[in-house]
Amino acid sequence: MLRSLLLASFLVGIASVAVAAPAPAPTSAAPIAKHPGDAAAGRLMVFTCHGCHGIPGYRNAYPNYPVPKIAGQHYDYLVAALNEYRDGQRTPPTMTMNIQAKSLSEQDIRNIAAYLSSIRK
Repeated sequence: MLRSLLLASFLVGIASVAVAAPAPAPTSAAPIAKHPGDAAAGRLMVFTCHGCHGIPGYRNAYPNYPVPKIAGQHYDYLVAALNEYRDGQRTPPTMTMNIQAKSLSEQDIRNIAAYLSSIRK
């Protein structure tokens, strides 16, 4: 059962990345902006995040554990956290975040962080 849930989460994550093509990486001649993410592209990618991070009370239903509120979170924090999940440096209660983050490019992470950090509640 758990294996099926993890596989389903992974497939949903891959499908979410396929929705928006990543932007080309900046060349060394192009300076990197302070927040080089595209919030509009990030908005298209975060629908799978709402499954856990958008639920009332921010507690996952199964297995039951708290999840952080990510809407309105600081851009740099989101970029760092997603990179750490992708690289296996953070270990959440389940492997869902690591699996989701492994499917993200560096530009995907910037786009997601740009969108989530732009939300004001």
